[in-house]
Amino acid sequence: MELTLDIIGGKWKPLIIWHLGENTLRFSELKRALPNITQKMLTQQLRALEEDQLVNRFVYAEVPPKVEYSLTEKGKTLLPVLSTLCNWAIEYYNSMTSI
Repeated sequence: MELTLDIIGGKWKPLIIWHLGENTLRFSELKRALPNITQKMLTQQLRALEEDQLVNRFVYAEVPPKVEYSLTEKGKTLLPVLSTLCNWAIEYYNSMTSI
């Protein structure tokens, strides 16, 4: 459990993974999807996810530079886990609001 939380824990990493899902997104698209994250934090989190081999970073040789991010195959294996957590949260919320 500690290793899992070290790799994907925190406020932003699960959300970044979730938004990438089956999509390839540019940095600016990720930033728009996560309006409360700072540019510095998004950069740090993407670098960490890339280092852990969960995110691919592809840089196009053009000016200005175009960079796209996508999940690796290993990163995609987290989607069912995050989906389960999301479903749990919905059920939890519904049970708490019906009291």
